Amino acid sequence: MKICVISDTHSYLEDGIIEFCSDADEIWHAGDIGSVELFENLENWKSLRAVYGNIDDYKIRLRCKEILFFEIEGKKILITHIGGYPGKYAPGIRNLLTEMNPDIFICGHSHILKIMYDDKHNLLYMNPGAAGNKGWHKFVTAVKFEIILGEIKNMQVFEIKR
Repeated sequence: MKICVISDTHSYLEDGIIEFCSDADEIWHAGDIGSVELFENLENWKSLRAVYGNIDDYKIRLRCKEILFFEIEGKKILITHIGGYPGKYAPGIRNLLTEMNPDIFICGHSHILKIMYDDKHNLLYMNPGAAGNKGWHKFVTAVKFEIILGEIKNMQVFEIKR
């Protein structure tokens, strides 16, 4: 199973990310999608799992949840938009991590690509940064990886200067 993780598109998706994600089986979007049009384009292109972010309007909120928790290929996945990061999680996130015990925790919001292992919660933390062109970030980023027999393999990062 090949997964492409994006966030903070704000109604725009860089062409390079479209090519980067072209061989993915699923797209996971960690919020701030920006428009129903972009959501539908992604949904029509690939299998899509998405949460809404703080800039998303009611149209997107009707189609997405604030928090997604699911199991795929032997891994428990938790996705939300505002999550903070290990050692500085957003309010309520530590409780969710303890309660749900995910193997992978994905969030967006910061526009900063960050991937690290959280020893305290025994999980892989992932923020794919920003795949769109709105915000203060200097790089457009995305993450792609495979889950093979319950193991995360072949992680790749897309990064171009904005």
